[in-house]
Amino acid sequence: MINAAPSRLRVAVVGAAGYTGGELLRLLVAHRGVDVVAATSERLAGHYVHHTHPVLRGRSSLRFTTRSALPGCDAVFAALPHGDSEAIIDELRGHAPVVVDLSADFRLRDRGDYQRWYGRQHARPELLDTAVYALPEIDRPRIRNADLLATGGCVATAAILALLPLAAAGVVDTSRPLIVDAKVGSSAAGAQPSSSSHHPHRSGAMRSFAPTGHRHTAEIVQETGLDNVALSVTAVEAVRGVLVTAHVPLADAGVDDRALRAIFRDRYLAEPFVRVITETRGIHRYPEPKLLAGTNFCDVGFERDPHGARVVVMAAIDNLGKGSAAQAVHALNVRAGLDECAGLDFAGLYPT
Repeated sequence: MINAAPSRLRVAVVGAAGYTGGELLRLLVAHRGVDVVAATSERLAGHYVHHTHPVLRGRSSLRFTTRSALPGCDAVFAALPHGDSEAIIDELRGHAPVVVDLSADFRLRDRGDYQRWYGRQHARPELLDTAVYALPEIDRPRIRNADLLATGGCVATAAILALLPLAAAGVVDTSRPLIVDAKVGSSAAGAQPSSSSHHPHRSGAMRSFAPTGHRHTAEIVQETGLDNVALSVTAVEAVRGVLVTAHVPLADAGVDDRALRAIFRDRYLAEPFVRVITETRGIHRYPEPKLLAGTNFCDVGFERDPHGARVVVMAAIDNLGKGSAAQAVHALNVRAGLDECAGLDFAGLYPT
């Protein structure tokens, strides 16, 4: 529990004007275990949050405030650009005993990885050992006792959940390349317009923007222990969603469909938000991000290659949901000893 917190936790969202901040607010205002006491935006201070996030019309009367006006609370969600959270972490901790950071600032445990993958020195490397990677499917015990939680990147989250069961079972041939191909929607680029997200450039596009060297590679390697991962990321014409397709070399050609099904079933049977898709017919027999918009679900499926020692694993998530805001709410639920599914019961829409 969070220091004998009251029946409803007081929470705030810092950096609440972006897509991730808006998704956090959408989830939190419907969460019966929390009260959202503040949402910050230095640029929009004084404006109603529903003017920026219209899905909050009639659901919230909050106005954006500045960080300096933040009240004391039980937990702060930081939905800030990369590099900002580490610069103000002491300020955030001054407002709440628990900080849930949705940027990349505290995801990596090795300070050298920030120089390698982000091209900069970390401003507070002494905190990296105390921060906990906040994907509940990985390590609930550490999340329950952490005061600094760092949610995973969207591509990394999908890839980790696709690969973790196989890595833990020891069936991956680590002497051969493991290719992870990720397709991502435009909201992953954030709410601020850029040349890559400008509609005339994005419409109809299928654009490889990180064939090699994507930063989320570091998280995948760190959390799965697999150092033979080669990640490529492609932008597609969708607003939400990540679809990961991982080509996994098997150490034993005798690992068949039944064994693979058991590996995934045993790992995720008790997980409320990971669904192993085993259908063999129909257009939805493989994971599909469109079905998961607005949810905290990750759908995982696989197909054993009959012509070689390889399994193709697919994982689908909503990048703003399981890949960011919903994962953060899930982590807070675990940390606070609440029902893990609180505020996260939306099952998605079909058709859309």
